[in-house]
Amino acid sequence: MCRFVLIEEVIMQVILQVDFPYQGPWGEEMTQAMDALSTSINQEPGFIWKIWTENKETQKAGGIYLFASVSDAQAYLKKHSARLKSFGVPEVRGEIFAINQTLSQQNQALFLAK
Repeated sequence: MCRFVLIEEVIMQVILQVDFPYQGPWGEEMTQAMDALSTSINQEPGFIWKIWTENKETQKAGGIYLFASVSDAQAYLKKHSARLKSFGVPEVRGEIFAINQTLSQQNQALFLAK
C-alpha cells in the first residue's frame, strides 16, 4: 500500500525595506519621473504593495514593500539593486523582515488581515 503525504508549504508575507542615496527629483517631479517604474513594480511576482519613501534633507529614497514570501522579496531586491546600480546608485540597502501580524493589527495595520 502506498501512502502519500501532502506537505503544505507555509508562505508568510514579509516586509522589504529598501533605501539608497538619491539626489532627486522629489515630490511631484519624482512621481512623474518614476511613473513607469511604479507601474512595472505591480507586475513583480509576489508583490502586494509599496509605500514610496523620500527624504530630501538626507538625500535618500526607497520604499517599504509587502511581498507574499521571502523568496519573492529576495528576488525583487536582487533585481532592483542591479537596476539601481546600473543607474549609478553606489549603495542599495535592503532588509527583509517577518511581520508580527497580531501586534501589527493591534496598531491599526488592519490591511494585513486575511
